[in-house]
Amino acid sequence: MNAIVPSVSSSASPNVSSSISDTKEPRRRRKDARPSELTAAALDLFVEKGFAATRLDDVAARAGVSKGTLYLYFDSKEALFKAVVEEGIVPALAAAEQVLAEHGGSSVDLLRDLLFGWWQQIGATRLAGVTKLIVSESRNFPEIAHYYHERVIIRGRALLRTVLQRGIARGEFRQLDVETAIDVIIAPLLMLAIWRCSLCFCEQESDAETYLETHFDLLVHGLRLTGAQI
Repeated sequence: MNAIVPSVSSSASPNVSSSISDTKEPRRRRKDARPSELTAAALDLFVEKGFAATRLDDVAARAGVSKGTLYLYFDSKEALFKAVVEEGIVPALAAAEQVLAEHGGSSVDLLRDLLFGWWQQIGATRLAGVTKLIVSESRNFPEIAHYYHERVIIRGRALLRTVLQRGIARGEFRQLDVETAIDVIIAPLLMLAIWRCSLCFCEQESDAETYLETHFDLLVHGLRLTGAQI
């Protein structure tokens, strides 16, 4: 969207010409804004206000660009949300899939790497706000809920499913309902992320670490096959 600038006759004073030049130059620079700057602004506002209350005008203002500039890259708030997920969460899932593919040790160590890795890359960051947003607003915005399910939830569950099946096959974990176990493993992590973004604004990092260590300890002892060395 191009800015409309009134024409100026050749007789205009230097001050007027200079003023118009000063007005146009920042606009030109703003058109060079990288999409990542816009998605960063969108993430901040999604976390602070939620999806419903965030306006494209607010995102543009937070990024320091015009709304027209924002529309050069994103045509809707839904498109911005998808870009936030693609830039922040999907790479973390890809990294976890790489860890899974290359891991040669025990299934317990693999499970720990994945769970603590998720916390470091998502749960302990601003991206945890996306989790809260999905939980609180997905029913009112089915498009973003479906997208998040396809791009994040299905891949995340597949990672845990593979670890659990690997552990069972190797005699490290006991037989159990894998799909239900995935729910039980994930739920405390999601609760911690939601807690950080809503109820507890001053949680210390050591508290989160203790929470995660306790969850993992209970989890491993619940999964252990009697007599297995893990």
